[in-house]
Amino acid sequence: MKIDRIDHFVLTVADLASTQRFYCDGLGMELVTFGEGRHALAFGRQKINLHILGRELEPKATTPMPGSGDFCLISREPLEAWMAHFKRLGIPLLLEPSPRTGATGAIRSIYLRDPDGNLVEISNYQDQ
Repeated sequence: MKIDRIDHFVLTVADLASTQRFYCDGLGMELVTFGEGRHALAFGRQKINLHILGRELEPKATTPMPGSGDFCLISREPLEAWMAHFKRLGIPLLLEPSPRTGATGAIRSIYLRDPDGNLVEISNYQDQ
């Protein structure tokens, strides 16, 4: 038995509009509505489902809280292009490009926070 890939994960957010601006304008994701008014951020072949604080759906995490996420997103765009993009948008970086280890090898990463304080890592694999 093996897991193949991540399909989606859930973030609990305080403000849907702020989250949409950050992830759609800042990271190029698409806000989609599905089911009975549920929201998600779609990108590639995966998505981030959004639960609004106080209106989470069951089943949910034991203690859903905005700002408790920490995840890495892989991009083919060079980190320098992302840095210039975030500078234009006024989104501060927490850490300049630095070497890290991804799921399948060496990566180079930058870090920033979304409106809820989640830690977002954007990385390039070094063999790209």
